[in-house]
Amino acid sequence: MDYERFFVWKSRDEAIKIQEELKRKIILKDGFININTVGGVDTSFSNDVALSVIVVMNYKTLELIEISYHSIDVTVPYMPGFLSFREGPSIMKAWEKLKIKPDILIFDGQGIAHPRRLGIASHVGVVLDIATIGCAKNLLIGDFKEPNNKKGAFSYIYDKEEVIGAVLRTKENVKPVYISPGHKVSLESSIKISINCTFKYRLPEPIRLAHIYSKKILLDLKKER
Repeated sequence: MDYERFFVWKSRDEAIKIQEELKRKIILKDGFININTVGGVDTSFSNDVALSVIVVMNYKTLELIEISYHSIDVTVPYMPGFLSFREGPSIMKAWEKLKIKPDILIFDGQGIAHPRRLGIASHVGVVLDIATIGCAKNLLIGDFKEPNNKKGAFSYIYDKEEVIGAVLRTKENVKPVYISPGHKVSLESSIKISINCTFKYRLPEPIRLAHIYSKKILLDLKKER
């Protein structure tokens, strides 16, 4: 597949056309039987440089198996709802470098909880045809009721009458996270997998580690320049 054309920014209207094209291919059913490995994806920015990290972990033990990263110069402007066009190219390169492709990827970002139902987890998931989950720190769209203050408690995110995700409490006495399926995974499995990957902290371990490494590697690269 020609990956690059799905992340090329020409204009806002052209970007929307790409999102609409990919949205029609989203599958919201589990496309896997067993999960042995899980990946986490995060991108850090410094001026006009984006560095994406993918970590691969053992799903049962959360042991780190592999780290891959790639940095690029970014020319796409920041606009809510179009994050994929800023982060996607470096994520795709980091994916290509991986020796072990995880069974499912968790993104620090949205899945279908997006105005056009194509957040970065869905965008990359459809292009690569892999199972993906969006786990965001902030709500982009929709309404919800606050879940109970207990790990594993959740409430659904609604856009009008459509369920587009869940507000999930991953730890007591901390803010919830916003879960939405990306591609080839159901909402129910997205919630379950996110909880299973959460250890001591608010964020699931794969994206927490990916975030830590993206900041560290980007800082190291800046020192080398």
